Amino acid sequence: MADRLRSVLRTCLAALATLAGAAVLPAAAAIAPSAPAPDFTLKALSGPNVRLQELRGQVVMVNFWATWCAPCREEMPELNKLHAKYQASGFTLLGVNIDEDSRNAAGIAAQLGVKFPVLLDADKRVSKLYDLSAMPSTVLIDRDGKVRFVHRGYRSGTEAEYERQIRALLKE
Repeated sequence: MADRLRSVLRTCLAALATLAGAAVLPAAAAIAPSAPAPDFTLKALSGPNVRLQELRGQVVMVNFWATWCAPCREEMPELNKLHAKYQASGFTLLGVNIDEDSRNAAGIAAQLGVKFPVLLDADKRVSKLYDLSAMPSTVLIDRDGKVRFVHRGYRSGTEAEYERQIRALLKE
């Protein structure tokens, strides 16, 4: 019964994502720009575990996504481009997948040709730390580990704003 309910809920959220451009999750207080980014360690889909604090000195983009989120899938090719363009300049992109089954994340990541690390947050512990309230959600963190920009949802063209913000943070 619980699995059926979850399935129906996911279907409804995916429909909302298609209509609204972002799947709405339960409301929570937003993380604040200029505040320290909450540290976390997550298992990577491939490769070693990743700890955010170990990336100090880098500009870090943390993108929360799910396989059932249409805007998330639409955004992935644009994120791949940003990753490829700025990786050598001190930029790290982390895709945090919140699916309960990592096989779903692995399948979609392979299908979309994701080149940046995909981290697994099946228990939603990190999502809760970051007050996830929409899918996708993207957080840009400066070299000192402070949250600088928070984006909720995705619409075509948002990547231009991401790029402007990444470039500004890399210059600091």
